[in-house]
Amino acid sequence: MRLFVAVNLPSEVRERLAAVQDRLRRAQADVSWVRAENIHVTLKFLGDVEAKRLERVRPALAEEARAGAPFSMEVSGVGSFGGRIPRVVWVGVGDGAEPLTRLAGQVEDGLGRVGFPKERRGFAAHLTVGRVRSPRNAEALLAALGEERTEPFGVAEVTQFDLMQSELRPSGSVYSVLEKFPLGSRSG
Repeated sequence: MRLFVAVNLPSEVRERLAAVQDRLRRAQADVSWVRAENIHVTLKFLGDVEAKRLERVRPALAEEARAGAPFSMEVSGVGSFGGRIPRVVWVGVGDGAEPLTRLAGQVEDGLGRVGFPKERRGFAAHLTVGRVRSPRNAEALLAALGEERTEPFGVAEVTQFDLMQSELRPSGSVYSVLEKFPLGSRSG
């Protein structure tokens, strides 16, 4: 199973993100846009995990969730990674980036104790909304991003994180929640 750990968003924030994607599409850049229902914050990508290994993943995640506390996360602003020829179009996190980064570190540490390698790059609080496939119309895309740079999309109450499964299909990735882990809870 292809797995990752994520913070999912309320539907009203996802709808606002879909609207900004529609505006950015006008640049006619070669971007593979993430479907609105799939937009999330990845805390940790696990990759392909054997079902029997889940016996160690679930308790590790439950322990880290219990140690966490709910917080609010402001979703705002857009940008890109990659310079003059962007690779990724992202939406940022304003208020709440610090507790989100701390949560990602806890998840990283917990899964590290059960054999998952640590990420080489530090955690950057963001939501991927598109992946650039080629440099076509990159300048127009960067200009469009500049117009949307400070757009607010709403606040998400982060009360849990989810263990997600990603199924790759010809029509695109389909994500499903395998288990929810409430923050600061005794269940998980």
